[in-house]
Amino acid sequence: MTLEIERPADVERPIVRRTAEDVRADRRAAARRHQAALHVVAVTLAWLVCVPLVLGWGVLGPQRQDGVVLFAALLAVVMPFTAAVIATRSGLYFTGGCYVVLTLAMIVPAVSVVQAG
Repeated sequence: MTLEIERPADVERPIVRRTAEDVRADRRAAARRHQAALHVVAVTLAWLVCVPLVLGWGVLGPQRQDGVVLFAALLAVVMPFTAAVIATRSGLYFTGGCYVVLTLAMIVPAVSVVQAG
C-alpha cells in the first residue's frame, strides 16, 4: 500500500466529468443562495430601521403607549429570527447561525425595554 506522496508522478488521476445537469443544478443552487442572501439583507435593513423608529414612537410619541413599546420589543426578536430561518432554509448555515445568536442576544434588551416601559 502506498501513500499519496509516494505515488509516481507519471500516474494520472482520473478526470471527473460533470454533466450538464450537474452544472445547471449548481447554478440553480447558487442563484437560490444569492436570492436568500438578498432577502436576509432586506430583513436586516428593515429591522435596523423599524425597531428604533417604533421604539422612539412608543417612548417619545405625543402620548406614551406601552403597546408600541411591546411591539418594538417583539420586532427586535422576531426579525432576526426571520432572517435566520430564511438563511438556514436556503443552505446559508453559518449566516443562519449568526442570526440565531443575534436573536438570542436580542431577548435581553427586549425584556428590559418592556419591563422599563
